[in-house]
Amino acid sequence: MAENNVKTPENQEVDLNEILKVRREKLANLKAEGKDPFKITKYEVTDHADAIKADFEAFEDKKVCIAGRMMSRRIMGKASFCNVQDAGGNIQLYVSRNDLGDDEYAAFKKLDIGDIIGVEGVVFKTKTGEISIHTAKIVLLSKSLLPLPEKFHGLKDTDTRFRQRYVDLIVNPDVKRNFIIRSKFIKYMRKYLDDMNYIEVETPVLNTIVGGAAARPFVTHHNTLDIPMYMRIATELPLKRLIVGGMDRVYEIGRIFRNEGMDPKHNPEFTTVELYQAYADFHDMMDIAEGIISGAAKEIHGTYEVEWLGEKINLTPGWRRLTMVDAVKEYAGIDFGAITDDAEAVKAAESIGVELADTADKTWGNALYACFDQKVEEKLIQPTFITMYPVEVSPLTKASPEDPRLTERFELFICRSELANAYSELNDPIDQRQRFEKQLELRERGDDEAEMLDEDFLTALEYGMAPTGGMGIGIDRAVMLLTGSDTIREVILFPTMKPID
Repeated sequence: MAENNVKTPENQEVDLNEILKVRREKLANLKAEGKDPFKITKYEVTDHADAIKADFEAFEDKKVCIAGRMMSRRIMGKASFCNVQDAGGNIQLYVSRNDLGDDEYAAFKKLDIGDIIGVEGVVFKTKTGEISIHTAKIVLLSKSLLPLPEKFHGLKDTDTRFRQRYVDLIVNPDVKRNFIIRSKFIKYMRKYLDDMNYIEVETPVLNTIVGGAAARPFVTHHNTLDIPMYMRIATELPLKRLIVGGMDRVYEIGRIFRNEGMDPKHNPEFTTVELYQAYADFHDMMDIAEGIISGAAKEIHGTYEVEWLGEKINLTPGWRRLTMVDAVKEYAGIDFGAITDDAEAVKAAESIGVELADTADKTWGNALYACFDQKVEEKLIQPTFITMYPVEVSPLTKASPEDPRLTERFELFICRSELANAYSELNDPIDQRQRFEKQLELRERGDDEAEMLDEDFLTALEYGMAPTGGMGIGIDRAVMLLTGSDTIREVILFPTMKPID
């Protein structure tokens, strides 16, 4: 029977079970002939498609050896053309019976789309000018037992793409671009911090107490100790313990787990970098955030201009810095700087349709934050640092010396999305205990995202922690920005998916 991916030349649907049967029969015949491809352990690759095509003059008439997946084939009697895709790209092969011999050419004709082959040959250009390899030898390295999606339509269904990323990468090679950019961004960020004398460290993923963020954790059980344990929702508290211990500049790039909803900007497991610097404050963290993201854009794309979520974003250094009070005044029309009474603040928020959470106290700070969250954040397109957050929503942050209702904290917003969060870290153990106790009250009232009280962390602070600036940057969202992706699933190789029954 003829097979061209999933359709016959007559463009009729081929029974998938028949295709599977034929491919397994071909494998059985190969094994019977002593040519089992799965017994091959190594193949010497000397060249790649992208390098050959990028520098044809250097490769012309030279012998090369490549390996990759056969993506298409045109058999024309005594000669054929096929296309092979390797890690760098794809290239055309010219295969003839005169070069391979009758037996090897017949074996070539029995190959299937999706088979992985090794190829030896000489680089040349066809009469139409296409850079190709004049094939002298073909070796079957791995047999594909499942057909690839039909070539003219490819794999378009996003649910299937994310569940079967391996197929997505095969039939949609442009997808790989996002993950190359991701790798380049992390590499750039590491170098940036390493050049500032930061030390990269690792902290526990499993903890007996959850802390460092307002989020619902994943809970598991340690059998030997017979205790519940929590997958980390942040790396903050262990990293600040290291600051106490005298490691003045530390960072960790790691996976974070939050048992929360999924949407285009959220995945239950995601990657962040958290960094802490002794004798620094949140202003220093702003400089670092701007330097990493703008510098990476310039390094990767050669420009500070990117497009994301339908907006043209200018990442040129010199980003706007705006207090939350000023932001709410500018975008929502309420001047919280002129309000001192809690009841008046709540009334002002309600007057523009803002609702306060049931678990929140009706305070000036909660009213300010609710106004920002519901009326301002959606209007922040160009890079903007929003600073001076209310103490109620910043339990780990140092209070402002000018206004104890506010803290030295910022969040970075680009195109309505939060990309970074930073503090002048709270290092007063007495104040920290009081804030933890306030968080415990919220938990007892039903807020399961409130912080737990971490006695060991309080003990660490009692030994003394230097004034410290700390920050977390969401790597997935930064990569979304740099790749122009509209969903986090496009920049995570294996996003969380609901199981198929």
